[in-house]
Amino acid sequence: MRRWWTAAVVGTVAVLGLAGCAPAGLDAELTDDWPTLAAAEAFVPDAGVCHLAIADVGYLSAYSPVQCGESHRTETLHLGTLSGAAAQRSTPPPAGSVGLRAARTECDREVNKAVGADWRTGRLSVDVVFPSPAAWTGGARWFRCDVSEIASLDDPAISLREGSLRDALKGTSELTYGCFDPKVVKEDIEEMLPKACTAKHHAEFVGVYQAPDISYAEFTRTTLRAHKDCRKLIASYVKVPNNSDMQYRAGTIFYHPFEEEWKSGNRGVQCFLWVSDRSLTRSLKGAGSKALPIR
Repeated sequence: MRRWWTAAVVGTVAVLGLAGCAPAGLDAELTDDWPTLAAAEAFVPDAGVCHLAIADVGYLSAYSPVQCGESHRTETLHLGTLSGAAAQRSTPPPAGSVGLRAARTECDREVNKAVGADWRTGRLSVDVVFPSPAAWTGGARWFRCDVSEIASLDDPAISLREGSLRDALKGTSELTYGCFDPKVVKEDIEEMLPKACTAKHHAEFVGVYQAPDISYAEFTRTTLRAHKDCRKLIASYVKVPNNSDMQYRAGTIFYHPFEEEWKSGNRGVQCFLWVSDRSLTRSLKGAGSKALPIR
């Protein structure tokens, strides 16, 4: 576990009892010329470093960053500072709190800049790491934005990697979501198997939309709205009209954040076009109506 500590310097001065007068040139006040000791500073982690272990809490005792060229599991791409009401709390912000949502918003924004695209368009995960409760009590108000590579769209297991994730989603990247062949069991999507877009497949990632600020329960009750919003992305991606005929051109698949992520401010919904009645052997990006006709 990571633990924080704050160093405190304690000076013990033995006061000598001197009889009579001090010799000429000797200052009898033993402590009046000592420099004032600087106040101990709280530990602040670094950005741009990598870590072997995934952290839920930023304990100092487990803080052992490595160079990103070495094998690691996560990378701190941004370091932020909470302010305002969130910083006045007596404990670090819990899940679903205003403070955590503020930190999540900043992490999403800064990580997107760092990796070159919305991090949800590729095999990445983002964690917000706060100081330990003891460090928070001592005045620490930082938060880390830690980014990791995950195994697949369906498997959030963290992969060991070498090399920084900075610019990882710029241009062509093996981490970017592309084409898939959904494994359908009893009308449910059990798994999205990644495929080269030149191989036979039935689905393609088209983008991420930000869901409205509603409760997780309401979102899961109103999934038709999510399908409709995904159809807008499909229309823009393929370059076809976004009208009432869209539902006859392609089906939709979407992935949404888990409930705890949702409560903490992650509203990014990943959208996929789905063609079930024929195999595709190319990307449909910009392909137009001939490639995605009304069926």
